[in-house]
Order: sequence, then C-alpha cells, then structure tokens
Amino acid sequence: MQREFTLIHEQIARNYKNIKKYDIIQSKEMITLKKITFVTGNWSKILSAKQILEPLGIEVSHVKMETTEIQADSVEEIAIHSAKEASDKLKCNVLKNDTGLFVEALGGFPGPYTHYVDEKIGEDGLLKLLEGIENRNACFIEAFAYCEYGKDPIVFKSITKGKIAKEKSGTFGWSWDFIFIPEGYDKTMGNYNDDERCHVWNTDGYKELAEFLKEN
Repeated sequence: MQREFTLIHEQIARNYKNIKKYDIIQSKEMITLKKITFVTGNWSKILSAKQILEPLGIEVSHVKMETTEIQADSVEEIAIHSAKEASDKLKCNVLKNDTGLFVEALGGFPGPYTHYVDEKIGEDGLLKLLEGIENRNACFIEAFAYCEYGKDPIVFKSITKGKIAKEKSGTFGWSWDFIFIPEGYDKTMGNYNDDERCHVWNTDGYKELAEFLKEN
C-alpha cells in the first residue's frame, strides 16, 4: 500500500511539474502581447516607441514607406488616413504618426499644413513671418494612429511645448528642428542627436497607446 501511495504521489508531482512548465511556456509566449509596425523613417521616434512599448511586451518593427498625405484640418485626420492605408497595404497592425507645428502668434499656422508649408517656405520663411514679433510660443502636436488590420484606426496624441528661436541652430533633424526650442531647454531640437531627442519629445501618445494595448 505504501509503495502504491508513493507511486501515486510521484505521478502527481510529475503532473504538477508538467503543468507548471506548461504555464511558464504559456507565460513566455504571452510576453509578446502585440506586434506592431511603425511606418516611419524617423529613428528618434522609433527609439521612443521601442523604449516605451517593448518592455510591456509590444514588439515594434518599422518600415519606411510612402502613404498618401491628404490635406485636412487636423493632424489626427491625416494620421488616421495614412495608418489605414498602410495597414491595408502591409496587411498588419501599424502605427503611423503625423506632426504639426502650431505657432501661437500665427493663429496656429502652419498646423496640419506643416509639411506643405515646409516645402513652400521652410523654416526661413517662418522666421520671416515672425520678424518683430515677441510672442514666440509654439508647440508640436503629434498624432499617433494605431490601426489593427481590418479595423478602424485609434488616435493618441502628444504635445511638445516650446518656442520659436530667432535664428536657426543645430545640425540634427530637419527643417523645423533648427528653429524650435523645447520647453525647459535652451537650444533648438537641431542640437540634439537621435538618442537625446527621444527624451526631449513629449511621449504621452506612446504611453496612452501602451495602456490601450495592455487592456485590449
């Protein structure tokens, strides 16, 4: 009887170990909760996304591809359209962002038309528009549209406050980076490399996305 009891006990122990082993395997598999493709060529944004999302089990890959940039009255609309187009083309879950520079003294101009204005007058033209104006307050509004394949995009937003410098400065980034001084800093974005810039930009949009992905 004792022998049978011992054998049964050993079998239960083995089964328990197998169950625990299975649970551990399942847990490891569940660590990667989501996989998303960030459609961007901006490395500082990719770094920010990876730093915030990957520790939470959200695997971030990236691809640089062209999408149709519609003319709209908000950066959110532009991001939504681009995300849906990219998701349909790539057949996967994507993250697409659109950013607008909003200058207080110019009534929020260029706003959602930032890319168009950059092509037409660039940062030099904007500095000319602000000649003699003391109010240099401005902000970048960045809309992140997350689109699961076959579904409608959901938008999250980050706002980086700052001011427009009176002259260009820096060698990193592009266009507006050379004239935008983030709040709490004394140099333009153009003076910070990719590793530094991912700490300068407001990352609320990524954090809200992370919370959404954790719950859904």
